[in-house]
Amino acid sequence: MTIGIALIVALPVIVVLAHLFMPTDGIWQHLGSTVLPRYLGNTLFLVVTVGLGTFVIGTGTAWLVVMCRFPGRRLFEWGLLLPLAVPTYVIAYAYTDFLQYAGPLQTSLRETFGWSAGDYFFPDIRSLWGAATLITLVLYPYVYMLARAAFLEQSVCVLDVGRTLGRGPWRLFSSVALPLARPAIVGGVSLALMETLNEFGAVQYFGVDTFTTGIYRTWFGMGEQVAAAQLAACLLAFVIALVLLERWSRGKRRYFHTTGRYQHLPEFVLHGWRAWATTLACLTPVLLGFLIPSGLLGYLSFQGGDALFGAAFLEFAGNSLLLATLASIVAVSLALLLSYGARLNPGRITRVATRVAAMGYAVPGSVVAVGILIPFVWLDHQINDVIKGQFGVVVGLLLSGSAFILIYAYLVRFLAVSFNAIEASLGKVTPSMDAASRTLGQTAGGTLRKVHTPIMRGSLIAAGILVFVDVMKELPATVILRPFNFDTLAIRAHSLAADERLAEASTSSLAIVAVGIIPVILLSVAMRRSRPGS
Repeated sequence: MTIGIALIVALPVIVVLAHLFMPTDGIWQHLGSTVLPRYLGNTLFLVVTVGLGTFVIGTGTAWLVVMCRFPGRRLFEWGLLLPLAVPTYVIAYAYTDFLQYAGPLQTSLRETFGWSAGDYFFPDIRSLWGAATLITLVLYPYVYMLARAAFLEQSVCVLDVGRTLGRGPWRLFSSVALPLARPAIVGGVSLALMETLNEFGAVQYFGVDTFTTGIYRTWFGMGEQVAAAQLAACLLAFVIALVLLERWSRGKRRYFHTTGRYQHLPEFVLHGWRAWATTLACLTPVLLGFLIPSGLLGYLSFQGGDALFGAAFLEFAGNSLLLATLASIVAVSLALLLSYGARLNPGRITRVATRVAAMGYAVPGSVVAVGILIPFVWLDHQINDVIKGQFGVVVGLLLSGSAFILIYAYLVRFLAVSFNAIEASLGKVTPSMDAASRTLGQTAGGTLRKVHTPIMRGSLIAAGILVFVDVMKELPATVILRPFNFDTLAIRAHSLAADERLAEASTSSLAIVAVGIIPVILLSVAMRRSRPGS
């Protein structure tokens, strides 16, 4: 069963990679001489810039809130996670309206100082640098979340040894805590880079050509299915290279805590300008990444908002909630089966199968969409040919034109989110409970239902919430795979913003942000309680 689930989930990736060796009738020469260098250059720029930005902001703020005492520290512990609730395309819409030439900021400057169009310089937010900045502001919580967890779990003994050797706060951070937290930090940066490669809404809105927008344009604009699949395969190969590079750089080094005794972490009490500078350093990403864009969206929604707010808007919200709920239920159920199957049969084949099933999070949504459309469109044509030959009736797109493939895409994309949470929780259940249950006559399924599931109820709910929020925000796969005349909040916001109707797009955007706030706060509370002995 585990291997079967893994093959089903991995099918889109296999389909995309298989197209690497198919002929394209010269389309690659055309792409290579026109847009491919731009796709590659812009994508690399975003990867490098966002990687460095998320590392600096995420790691620095995580160390400050864990190890230092300063004004507002308790507030920033969960506040620094809030930008995670804001999709990148939403923050792009908010800042564009605020910073564009006709926006309130530049208009106020011209009125205040009597300037005209050519009298002053103002950076263009709709640029490659603007996209990199906004993506960094939204994605740094991935690094902050994992780095903070690693700093919370660090051993006081190791820190005491560093302080005994004369290490001050800065040297203790750079030479002791940072190397020990390396796997967690690299994991957070990797997640941020995967999301950067998956980004579609913001870069398309800003007119920045990347591999993701190129896949969409090649498929729908040029009608080149094979070339789009090969572009997707190149992007997938880039993702795999990132993962392998990190594993290679780690080498044979392993990171362990050398003690089971956990004490309260030492805290550096900051005074004077240092305390307020630290508060400002933590406030800035929250202000720019959540408070300002949320306030702008609220203002736009109050001033104008979506003209369809009412029955039609409720339909969009209902579609989003339905898809997110179904996807989270299916993802959690399959993740539970996968993790329990790996527990019952801890062999190499099972381990490989579970890793294959969980690799979808590293695959951009556009790649998943292309890998799903190709086999399902072919299957629809085969079904239509058979039914037409037998009954003379054309039934249309039964699979590729339905919401089924959307659920399938979300499952491929976000199964890893639920699997990682459930696998970690299941690993904490002692095997003696399995033995006791089987001794009392329970089957493997009965043990899972009556023993493990009640114990892991909190983790199952958390995994479902994470998948729910991710599905609400997902745009590339939804844009490509959605059925005709089936709109979600993300699609509504994207289509209105594409028409420069930002005030109307604010209503859907604000609804997506509101849905993500509560899970983010719950996640922060769970992190605070994660330190052993607390």
